[in-house]
Amino acid sequence: MGTAGGGALRLPGLHGYAAEFSPYWPGRVACAAAQYYGIAGCGTLAVLEQNEAEIVLLRSFDWNDGLFDVTWSENNEHVLITSSGDGSLQIWDTAKTKGPLQVYKEHTQEWDPAVGKSLCTFKGHEAVIYSTIWSPHIPGCFASASGDQTLRVWDVKAPKVNLVIPAHQAEILSCDWCKYDENLLVTGAVDCSLKGWDLRNIRQPVFILLGHTYAIRRVKFSPFHATLLASCSYDFTVRFWDFSKPNPLLETVEHHTEFTCGLDLSLHNRGQCAAVRSGSRRKQELQSAAEGSLLCRGSNTVSFVIPTGKDIKIMQDGFSQIYWHMFVGLISFFSLALLFLLPFALVLVSHNIL
Repeated sequence: MGTAGGGALRLPGLHGYAAEFSPYWPGRVACAAAQYYGIAGCGTLAVLEQNEAEIVLLRSFDWNDGLFDVTWSENNEHVLITSSGDGSLQIWDTAKTKGPLQVYKEHTQEWDPAVGKSLCTFKGHEAVIYSTIWSPHIPGCFASASGDQTLRVWDVKAPKVNLVIPAHQAEILSCDWCKYDENLLVTGAVDCSLKGWDLRNIRQPVFILLGHTYAIRRVKFSPFHATLLASCSYDFTVRFWDFSKPNPLLETVEHHTEFTCGLDLSLHNRGQCAAVRSGSRRKQELQSAAEGSLLCRGSNTVSFVIPTGKDIKIMQDGFSQIYWHMFVGLISFFSLALLFLLPFALVLVSHNIL
């Protein structure tokens, strides 16, 4: 496919959890990240853009807790919303150097920024809710995926759940709505499977996609093809599927050596994908994705590449690296805490001696 401008941008000390393309600017991506694997420390919202030669950091905003998800506003090209480990939502304006514009502390509810408070509370799930998605076809309709093993469909006009689908026999971590079929949703779960669901007949899935070897963290339908979708997993891979084919797995991309947590597909460039991982490695190896250029974000590196049709074999010691880095991070954190508290402890001891 020829060569194209690439590059890498290092974001030291951060571990990525979500990435989302801007619906307004091609090549612009927002990333939500946290320090110390989200166990402790602060969070960062980074807004990145690819030009002909490199990736540049347009804006970055810090928060006092880890940031684990991000989305763009659909009525303002500068506005982003992030969610944090402290249970709050933050609204940011990338046109301003300071932020956030507003902070909401009602983590189980939805908000209208113009109203400034939650509009309605939706109750029914019996465990943690991992993913929600608005219907691109039906106003006021959204779906949610939960650790209670169900996919549920809701209507904002009636807080009671409309439909409950026992989709998996394991926690469901992600769901998405097909852009070309108002009745088709897909779920990804801890059981390593992807399942498609037709809301008109929920007795059995429309399709089941198998191939991942660990929990599926996120799944997204293609904005350009009715039967294409992408998924990322704790097995370090991003996979591309066409559920209309007898052999639905199109490609497995093994460019990561840590958990792959976030995924998005560009609305502007056919086949352009953003993937984000939680982990660290001094040198990020990158290769191909699907039809177009690929954006991959490591814990401290973001890179664009053009597919070459080659894959890099995944490192066999990937899990040991994860746990080693977590151990080092925890030791560093507690060492800093000890250094901070040591002067106070010495004062107390000397006071008791006197």
